[in-house]
Parts: sequence; structure tokens; C-alpha cells
Amino acid sequence: MNVNLKLMHSFLLVAEHSSFREAAERANRSLPAVSMQIKQLEAQLGVTLFHRTTRKVDLTREGEQLLIRVRKSLAEIESGLLEIKSAAGIESGQINFACVPTVASTRLPAILAAFHKAHPAVSLSLRELAGKDLLEAVRRRDVDFGLCPRMEKMSGFSFHPILEENYFALAPASVKTARKGRITVAELVQQPLLELAANSALRDHVDRVLKAHSPERETRFEMMQATTLVAMAEAGMGVALLPAIAIPATTILKPLLIVEPKISREIGIISIKAHSLSPAAARLTSFIERMLPGKP
Repeated sequence: MNVNLKLMHSFLLVAEHSSFREAAERANRSLPAVSMQIKQLEAQLGVTLFHRTTRKVDLTREGEQLLIRVRKSLAEIESGLLEIKSAAGIESGQINFACVPTVASTRLPAILAAFHKAHPAVSLSLRELAGKDLLEAVRRRDVDFGLCPRMEKMSGFSFHPILEENYFALAPASVKTARKGRITVAELVQQPLLELAANSALRDHVDRVLKAHSPERETRFEMMQATTLVAMAEAGMGVALLPAIAIPATTILKPLLIVEPKISREIGIISIKAHSLSPAAARLTSFIERMLPGKP
């Protein structure tokens, strides 16, 4: 049976006001039009919905049963429409996204705190993933979008760059270089190096340059987290290679800008190409774009 909401609305008005005339006035329709709609609904259902007299209109038993169900159904429809409207207005909704660890542990907390303050009813779900795992999560649509560096093999994705940053070597004070505050790649490959794991986008950026200068070079230690990398360097186990965003505010290590050549990366929003984000997710990406380049 095809459900006609106009017929249901007219039925509800007649039932609530016990009058065809008042129902017609409320609906801004003619009395014959409302009467015809009720007859059409009764014909579809095969039952009489109203006892009609010259003085009043009363519901039949079947009409009372229908009234209960129509009120419940219309209330659910109205609730659903309000939810959709609320989500479209970014008043509520669910956002699932992923972020690489070097950003998740530094700039992201302040961004999410600001977003939650502005939109407290929006539910956030964050997955902290290495670059290649993040790409796969976006590809499978396990998340709405990702916050990560630009990587190779990104066909099928849309990448919106937000921030470009240089890589640094965090070295003990005992490491001497030709220029203060800088270390050349040629000088760098002479040091025991500490890097993030091979599945990270950060590792891809650095390895391409280092291997061009030292094809036989081997990484001494590999870590999953930047904090572990820094701790190992502070313990004298080697030189930690990190992007600017991941350099801790306080450390006994000296940050040396990698030069000749400089090594840099772009951080941005990645999503499925030609796939629109929800209004809430789009608003979060606006927060990220505005706040990510600043200091934490």
C-alpha cells in the first residue's frame, strides 16, 4: 500500500478537531476536498474511520487505532527530520577520522578541544595511524578523512595541503657540524640514526634523500612513536630525525635543520576523490586548516 502523507495529515486534523470544517480551515483547503481525502483513505483501508452525524464527528474503533499509529509515525518522521536538519546545521553528528602520530600528539589536541567547545553535540572518533595504514583506512571508508603528509601512490584520493614543514635532526651536544643550527645530509649519514618505523610517511620522505647520499646506510633503531625516538636520542643512542611539528618544547637535544638538501613534507587533509564530507566533518577540516599552522 502506498502511504499518502497528505491523506494522513487530513485524517489527523479531522480526528483531533472532531470536525471536517475546522480541519479544512486548518489545512487551508476546501471542505469538499478534505471530505474527499477521508473517503479516499477509507476506501484504501476498507474500513470506516468516522461516525458522521449532523452535530459531530467521532472516530470508529478502527479510526482510534489508526490515530494512535499516525501520531506515532508522524512523531518519528518529525524526529528524523530534526536530526537531519541538526546534522546539516553542524549541531550534532558523528565524525570518524584518522591522523598520523606526529600531528596527533602535538597540534591536534588543541584543535579538537576548540572544536568540541564550539560544537559539543558532535561526536568525534579518532584513529591514530601511520601513513600507509591511514591511507588504507580512508580507502576502505573506515574514516571520513585523514590528516597526514602527502605520500606516493595517492591516486583515487583528494589531498588538500595545509602546512609545509622542514625536517630536523635532534642531536646530542657532542655532535659537531660545520654550520651552527644546521646539519648537511652528508654530515647526517655519518651519525647513528634513529627513525620512525618503515610504514610511516615520515620515513619515506627521509629515506629517499639519505639513500641517495649513502646507499648502504642502515637505520640503527626504528620506533613507532616520536616520543620514544626523542627518549632514545636523549639517552645517547643516536640522532633522531623528526619534522618540525614533532620537536618537543623541552629537550636536552639540539635541533639541527637538515640542509643540502633540505627535507620537507606537506601535511593536509586526505579523502576519497569526488566524495563529499558531511557538514560536521567539513567544519572540523576548517578548524584544522585554520589552527594547524599555528603553535600548539
